[in-house]
Amino acid sequence: QVQLVESGGGLVQAGGSLRPSCVASGSSFRINAIGWYREAPGKQRELVASINSGGTTTYADSVKGRFTISRDNAKNTVYLQMNSLKPEDTAVYYCNVEVAFTYITSQLTHYWGQGTQVAVSS
Repeated sequence: QVQLVESGGGLVQAGGSLRPSCVASGSSFRINAIGWYREAPGKQRELVASINSGGTTTYADSVKGRFTISRDNAKNTVYLQMNSLKPEDTAVYYCNVEVAFTYITSQLTHYWGQGTQVAVSS
């Protein structure tokens, strides 16, 4: 019932910035928490940042001070502002949205975006 569309990845040089976004669409749901994950070739998918329904955020140690997660509830959109990018940030970035359906709020369901590629050159 929920579709996630990601965009905003790309190729930048070290020190540059990107701001991928993730838009949720569908019906009969409300968003609770959102997470941004990344997966580099041969590496485990890791949580980069998260934001809950109250706006509380968390970040992986590797991106603290450089990345900022935010959400626009009116547009059902979440952003990941990435500054001071490093080659180590190169990965496919995925958003994951935790939702509760209006007809069964006791159960939480997660949906993945299709991923957007981020490449940082040195």
